[in-house]
Amino acid sequence: MKRGYDPIKLEVFKNLFASVAEEMGVALCRTGHSPNIKERRDYSCAVFDGRGEMVAQAAHIPVHLGSMPLAVTSAIGGRRVGPGDTVVLNDPYRGGTHLPDMTLISPVFGDENPSPLFFFVANRAHHADVGGMAPGSMAVATEIFQEGIRIPPVMLVREGILNRDIFDLLLANVRTPVEREGDLEAQLAANETGRRRLLEIVARYGAEETLHYMAELKTYAERMTREAIRRIPDGCYSFEDYLDDDGITTEPIRITVAVTVSGDQAVTDFTGTSPQVAGSINAVYAVTLSAVFYVFRCLVDFEIPSNAGCMIPLTVIAPEGTVVNAMPPAAVAGGNVEMSQRIVDVLLGALAKALPDRIPAASAGTMSNLMIGGFDPERGRNFAYYETIAGGMGARPTRDGMDAVQTHMTNTRNTPIEALEHAYPLQVLRYEIRRGSGGQGKYRGGDGIRRDIRLLTDAAVGLLSDRRRFRPYGLQGGTSGQGGESILVTSSGERSLDSKFQIHAHAGEIISVRTPGGGGHGGATEASP
Repeated sequence: MKRGYDPIKLEVFKNLFASVAEEMGVALCRTGHSPNIKERRDYSCAVFDGRGEMVAQAAHIPVHLGSMPLAVTSAIGGRRVGPGDTVVLNDPYRGGTHLPDMTLISPVFGDENPSPLFFFVANRAHHADVGGMAPGSMAVATEIFQEGIRIPPVMLVREGILNRDIFDLLLANVRTPVEREGDLEAQLAANETGRRRLLEIVARYGAEETLHYMAELKTYAERMTREAIRRIPDGCYSFEDYLDDDGITTEPIRITVAVTVSGDQAVTDFTGTSPQVAGSINAVYAVTLSAVFYVFRCLVDFEIPSNAGCMIPLTVIAPEGTVVNAMPPAAVAGGNVEMSQRIVDVLLGALAKALPDRIPAASAGTMSNLMIGGFDPERGRNFAYYETIAGGMGARPTRDGMDAVQTHMTNTRNTPIEALEHAYPLQVLRYEIRRGSGGQGKYRGGDGIRRDIRLLTDAAVGLLSDRRRFRPYGLQGGTSGQGGESILVTSSGERSLDSKFQIHAHAGEIISVRTPGGGGHGGATEASP
């Protein structure tokens, strides 16, 4: 007979496991070396069971968390992982997302002999540079080999001993080895924090009780996700949208989806989406899966854990060789940041037809990834600055969108001006809300951001962004938000730049990034209460 569960204990264990992931994040933040980790908090942490199924996650980066289970599966598949081991990977075709995101996976064994495997802990952090053809490792590339060092699942730590050969190999292939070493060591510390806290839970409640409620939490998440899907009217809902281009040609890239809801199950089918392209905005399957996970998790208005159970009622069809399931050696740096946002937009656009009173208009739809790198003469070393710049949130059916906020697949903070200017040969001249950039309607879309940065030394400057030609859509009569802009200011005047570019700029020149506003909601002639 199946053992039951105590609802109070279920809630206790839900929060215990989530708190472990949160504390891992705190450890990573406090021990990280780079502003990207310490200030922007571009990382995610999660707890997995002994089979590699996600049990709990912290409230970190959606595009990291929904894709991390495939990395864990890849790391432990066909490999003996013992006490004190840690696997590292960043290969997008082996469970990663894009090369700057390095994932560390560590098992958690008990103290008995033989030691039982209870859990895995994992964290994923975006490194500001992992080599490749341009600083920041997010260039407008045409193949993955140009984007940086590619790491399949390899043993970084064996029985508690760092594999110095692997470590040195990684550091020799990046522009900022001191930063990378510090951030990787912080990732190792985060996993050790998670391991200790999980063993404390086992010591307090016992292995049998802990493992039982770990399984029950996944069953509970599945049950609640099914209930949320059941509240969507049965039917097939389709939508399509476009990315402006891939940075290589000017051809728009089509993303189309059909969401079929039947009872407590949903099938998400991307058949008809554009084939993979030459530029770097291709997404691997893990990214697409992550976007689907995020959207349906948002539909669950119950307080449930985000774990493997949430995905059981969902089927994702992403044809191989398309921009939502690219095959090697396609460049994929922008798929994680730009394509993921557009996948969310088309999913929400489709579901707006089924749930018009719940789905917001399109948000900025781009992470506006800015990279600046080169040699810092004052400090005598290379530097690599990376930032995602927030935009406007789409208006909601009952209220305005929020201004200047990270939305959907990104959840980072900004780099404070003081931290940015302290760490890099850069000066922030303007950092403000881009007033009037949100769409109009009964409820207005949130406004985007303007960020102007002056270079204090010659440097390579790159941008991966979108939503210039195809602006964030409004819903129910609301108008689209304004598209983004990027401008280079030189001694000769201003020059408008493409949404995706890689240039060499000189000291004293200014790069101005202006992000899109969100779409409006409701008829433009209706007044907000």
